[in-house]
Amino acid sequence: MHKADAKQRIAKLRDVINHHRYLYHVLDKQELSDEALDSLKKELSDLEKEFPELITPDSPTQRVGGQPLTAFTKVQHVVAGKPTRMNSLNDAFSPQDMQEWLERLEKFLNKPLSGFYADLKMDGLAIELVYRDGSLVQASTRGDGDIGEDVTQNIKTVESIPLVLQGKDAPKELVVRGEVFLTKKEFARINSEQATAGEKVYANPRNLVAGAVRQLDPNVTASRKLSFYAYGLIGSGSTHYKLCPGHDTEYTLLNSYGIPTNPDGKVCETLDDIQKFYESIEKKREKLSYEIDGVVVSLNDNALAERAGIIGKTPRAAIAYKFAGREAETIVQDILVQVGRTGTLTPVAALRPVHIGGTTVSRATLHNIDEIKRLGVRIGDTVIVGRAGDVIPDVKKVLTDLRTGKEKEFKMPKKCPVCGELIKRAEGQVAYKCVNRDCPAIKRETIYHFVSKRAFNIDGVGPKIIDALMDAALIKDAADLFTLKKEDILNLERFAEVSATNTIESIQSRTSVPLSRFIYALGIPHVGEETAFTLAKRFRSLEKFQQSTPDDLQHIEDVGPVVSQSISEWFSHAYNKKLLDKFKKSGLKIEPEKVGSRKLEGKTFVLTGTLESLSRDQAKEIIRDHGGDVSSSVSAETDYVIAGNEAGSKYAKAEKLGVKIISEKEFLEIVA
Repeated sequence: MHKADAKQRIAKLRDVINHHRYLYHVLDKQELSDEALDSLKKELSDLEKEFPELITPDSPTQRVGGQPLTAFTKVQHVVAGKPTRMNSLNDAFSPQDMQEWLERLEKFLNKPLSGFYADLKMDGLAIELVYRDGSLVQASTRGDGDIGEDVTQNIKTVESIPLVLQGKDAPKELVVRGEVFLTKKEFARINSEQATAGEKVYANPRNLVAGAVRQLDPNVTASRKLSFYAYGLIGSGSTHYKLCPGHDTEYTLLNSYGIPTNPDGKVCETLDDIQKFYESIEKKREKLSYEIDGVVVSLNDNALAERAGIIGKTPRAAIAYKFAGREAETIVQDILVQVGRTGTLTPVAALRPVHIGGTTVSRATLHNIDEIKRLGVRIGDTVIVGRAGDVIPDVKKVLTDLRTGKEKEFKMPKKCPVCGELIKRAEGQVAYKCVNRDCPAIKRETIYHFVSKRAFNIDGVGPKIIDALMDAALIKDAADLFTLKKEDILNLERFAEVSATNTIESIQSRTSVPLSRFIYALGIPHVGEETAFTLAKRFRSLEKFQQSTPDDLQHIEDVGPVVSQSISEWFSHAYNKKLLDKFKKSGLKIEPEKVGSRKLEGKTFVLTGTLESLSRDQAKEIIRDHGGDVSSSVSAETDYVIAGNEAGSKYAKAEKLGVKIISEKEFLEIVA
């Protein structure tokens, strides 16, 4: 990037970050997620490292927090009579970031380093506690780092913070810093009470904690049942380091005074140890009783850490190693168009690669032209992209304040980008479609769907292998998969003896399949997994299903005029008739649905939450095997809701409607 472009980008990033930091720190409002704001800050920090001459004193990277709220008395952070800032930490998001941090630290200290303390990064509000003669005399928020707000009366309501220190060895003055936080259980309780009362529901625990600590009435703070973990005993000099030479002994000393610290922190000798700790904590993150957003890593040697000093507004010897966020900021470099298996054209944002949710993302769906208009997204825009679990990333928000005037509007093409045929907008819908049934893209996406987990579940045969087989003209449709031989694919790129054998064995292991999976795998528009099972139960064979009329279909539960018309049209196409003939000739066996018993016949089940011993697909299969039905939504006709861990809105709706709610254990007892 040229310096002139960097200067413009930096100026815009500063304005946007400062605006959102003001909303959060001063007004207790949040319009961007923490991950998205962190991503903006990271881009700004990287640009300022590349162009240090462009750093200004008012840059967000040069400050800690927002202005103190005027409703509280201002307090300067002082230790041993000297002003001492409450600093924030720089962020790391990858092993490479951590390696670069260590290399910078070793270069500054001119020695190889080992021995670190890794602690959980609580998602709460930083607080400073001052004890004199063993008693809590002052508690203050971070504020702008130098001056915070006196919230002593409110903090005294936090049960985990001692009003009087334990033991007789506490110094005359003790300054402690830590995090006030809220457990997930308390967060859920408060939001439930808020919703019942018709009041504001909080977006996350941190916002709720900030609001609770800044309440003018301590009784309101007390009702929030806040918690606290200390992360630092503040001091300097030989006396202090003799008392607590390491961060671990610092925690031990704090505990001896009756001040809690996070029990999950530990000493890690090397970066490899830190990475293992980071990964282990990330795995157990959801099971913790409170929210965290990463791991704080610091030199365990306190004297050496002080010698490392401060760079800008952050300590050199400590860093926040954050978990991969579910949202991040990036740039839309182009808008492409994909053709799906039904011919629907989907605009896709080609992104500047960004790390989200543990993976690098370079594409995000824009859904359709109406969504592009709603978001106002243009080629060249800076956007917030979100990704949750295995869900396809999508564009959440456009940061219009970062526009330069060079952005371009997107227009849907008039012809299919794959086959060149004219496209049409479906009547009464937002979708544009390629109407050429022989379009290669439509056939390719159909095969992706056919081999997918919920369809034929051909393990190890995904889009990349399908692409290779189609590009080599070895298959034209899904039926061709079952006539492949190992010799056919040995000469393809990336295929050796073992991989070729595994691919063929994986395909041949699925030459017998239940009718419901086959119907779903065909990709008939409007026929989902549950509808496919209903149809399979009704017709019991592919031949009878194929011979069904629209009138036959409309009399089946959950199959209305739209679905019946879609099925009839699918079977009427010459291409699909030939495809079904090819499946028969390939030797594929399509089995009727197996029903183990009639225990659940006439009963409808809804699943919610995470089950312990079963996946959702396994639970559905058990229900169907015993003659029951599965629904995706709760209604008065639902017989049972099977509730696992972290059950959601379906649980609440079942309670409201009086539907019986059972546990996984109770369900397994019913079908035993």
